[in-house]
Amino acid sequence: MSLKRCFAPVVDAHTRVLVLGSLPGEASLAHQQYYAHKQNRFWHLVGEVIGADLPALAYDARLQTLLDHRIGLWDVVAQARREGSLDGNIRDHAGNDLIALIEGLPVLEAIAFNGGTAARIGERILGPHAARFRILRMPSSSPAYASMNFAAKLVAWRALGEFVGEPRASAPKRKRAAIAPR
Repeated sequence: MSLKRCFAPVVDAHTRVLVLGSLPGEASLAHQQYYAHKQNRFWHLVGEVIGADLPALAYDARLQTLLDHRIGLWDVVAQARREGSLDGNIRDHAGNDLIALIEGLPVLEAIAFNGGTAARIGERILGPHAARFRILRMPSSSPAYASMNFAAKLVAWRALGEFVGEPRASAPKRKRAAIAPR
């Protein structure tokens, strides 16, 4: 099994909701982009919530649009051994220092876990710190979670709308914080 590492978080001081996935899949790692698999519905789901055609934007513009709408991204797993892209194949994982990240986000109100594996690992890492935030357990945007169709997933993902608001008029460039794995 090969060792996989996550990307840097995409957050800024205005982040109100932090979306946490598990660990980037093969397509994401190959492209060095969050949610790069063509069949992953993340960009479509969040785009529907904020009213933006995220899939049509260049990657950097997608990230900036998320930040403009007060949405941050990261993963709960810093590194792990995994064959393929399935969360069920994650072995020997080291969690990201989520507590250090959230301590630096002064207006954070909610943490949204993208899928069950992200929720299980993330809630374990956060421990009692999770009580400070609204925790949203979203259905996975992954094509591997095919038992729920897009419309049903969107109903759940619309919960992000409470935290995003209107885009900021003059948003600063995003901050990519590098936090070493534990």
